[in-house]
Amino acid sequence: MISDAMTEMLRLVHTQPRRPLADRCAAVLGVDHLAISLVVEGEATEQLWSSGEPSSLFEDLQFTLGEGPGPDALSSGSLILHHDMRLVPSERWPALLPAMEELPVRAVFCFPLCLGGIIVGVLTLVRAVPGPMSNQEMDDALALAEALTFQFLGGEGEPQDFFTDAPAASMHRAVVHQATGMISVQLGLALGPALLRLRAHAFSHNQPINEIAREVVARRLRLPDVASGPDSPNGKKG
Repeated sequence: MISDAMTEMLRLVHTQPRRPLADRCAAVLGVDHLAISLVVEGEATEQLWSSGEPSSLFEDLQFTLGEGPGPDALSSGSLILHHDMRLVPSERWPALLPAMEELPVRAVFCFPLCLGGIIVGVLTLVRAVPGPMSNQEMDDALALAEALTFQFLGGEGEPQDFFTDAPAASMHRAVVHQATGMISVQLGLALGPALLRLRAHAFSHNQPINEIAREVVARRLRLPDVASGPDSPNGKKG
């Protein structure tokens, strides 16, 4: 049974600004922060809600590396719950685990937003201290995930284009999508491989993917063909 506090949150899902509501939902769920990412194309996601920097940075890190509890929840359609990320075997997410060591994130709980075989996104909850969710918190989180799923499906069982009326600049990863398109054209790649190239460059240079994407969009950086030399500013080969 869901709590009275979560019942009130569900009533407000359709009417309240995202950030204040995300903060309130996180408090009800007994976590420090939450984030919601929606599938926008293939396996690419767009961060829609975030209640603070730790959850936003964690989502961006998973997006850059292409691995973690969020991507696993999306690909499997199953809950991915880890009450202490330091207990996760290193081979599970070999790139993510060392990269997140400085983030104030110890416990991570991911709930896929899905109905049948349709997966529209993932709800990610994070805590700075380890520990499992209580039964009440689990019930509330499942209820929130279900409500969000129906909202993002438009209540009709079909994915809703939630970003149709939103300015491109308001999308958290708009610049990443722009850069992916440019790399696709420049290197003659499909969008999926182009995004992988962008992720790989960000990871190998230890920079946030949004920063690399801005350099690409501003034409200060052009990723080379695989057979070419190292990347260099202004599209020149080093």
